[in-house]
Amino acid sequence: MTPERPSVGNRIIVLGCPGSGKSTLARSLQQKTGLPLIHLDNVWWKADRTHVTREEFDLRLQEILQGERWIIDGDYSRTYEPRFVRCDTVIFLDYGEEECMKGITERIGTVRPDIPWTEDKLDPELAEKVRNYRTVNRPKLYSLMEKYPDKRLLIFKTRAELAEAGLL
Repeated sequence: MTPERPSVGNRIIVLGCPGSGKSTLARSLQQKTGLPLIHLDNVWWKADRTHVTREEFDLRLQEILQGERWIIDGDYSRTYEPRFVRCDTVIFLDYGEEECMKGITERIGTVRPDIPWTEDKLDPELAEKVRNYRTVNRPKLYSLMEKYPDKRLLIFKTRAELAEAGLL
């Protein structure tokens, strides 16, 4: 018997602070749904830790968004709104700073499919993003959630809530 596909939509964006587990959740959703998975870090970053131009990134994102079925993992606040416009489901991992800081430190040295290199030390810029997330990015997300009330919203405040929802 084939496991039932979770009803989470066909165009899903997974958002949250660095270290919240967006990529882990996105991989789990991809396995459960069969939807194509795009990690925005792999669109933006090159293996040598440089990145593509904003123009190249935006063009690639627009191509991705034209698809009818996808999971897009990554925060990239500059691109929140175009993703909100096209998605049918928003999954927001709204975890606190301590939990996310733990997430970015525990993954050091781990080979990950969502980024084209292995982090060998804590990136101070990434740690700063975690410290500022609740005051900088989080309000933008809640504003967009209000602006686009037709989107299915799944907001998780803890890893335990996410686990209980059966999405991992």
